Amino acid sequence: MHIKSDTPRENELVARNVRRFRLERAMSLGELARRSGLSKQTLSKIEQGSGNPTVETLSLLGAALDVPARRLLTEWGTPVYVQRQDEGAWADGVNWTERLLDETYGSGYVRTLLLRLERSGKAPEVVPPHASGTLHHVYVITGKLRTGPLNEPVDLAAGDFVRFPGDVPHQLLCLSERVAAHMVTTIPQVRQFGPTITRGVTAAMGDASPDSVA
Repeated sequence: MHIKSDTPRENELVARNVRRFRLERAMSLGELARRSGLSKQTLSKIEQGSGNPTVETLSLLGAALDVPARRLLTEWGTPVYVQRQDEGAWADGVNWTERLLDETYGSGYVRTLLLRLERSGKAPEVVPPHASGTLHHVYVITGKLRTGPLNEPVDLAAGDFVRFPGDVPHQLLCLSERVAAHMVTTIPQVRQFGPTITRGVTAAMGDASPDSVA
């Protein structure tokens, strides 16, 4: 059974995640092949996004990387995603109308807050990186805000939404007199473990507590 997809997006997502989890564990391609029982050629194709992994292959990779297979199909902090106020689609429910802003999958630490900023005339506040895989989800209620990675900031107005990686340096800057925004921060709880040292590889990640948040 293969993963069905109208675009290569899912394969690219799996490629990014497999490579990311493998490198986080300082694990060579050969070591991942040994742990998963898959060939290096198959793994190389998967990491290049040219493979078409089966459900069974994802299960083997998940077990080898010590993560649930579904996390290989989860966005952990890759591209910045923006939804403008006039792009949102409203759907009628039984007793309410809702606008879907975004969907991410997995489990972990979730922090929800209301954010208030005032124009200061100072340089934007630079926020240091949080734990690996952190995502910020920001919906602007009133005012205008500039936020996002330092190399890819976006300007937002009331009704706009952005999701961006929080595991890189990012910024917050009030562009109007005041800003009110709703922010959700998600941090995946991925257990880290030291790699098997092979062929001169000396850098070990060590164990990182999933409860430690930068």
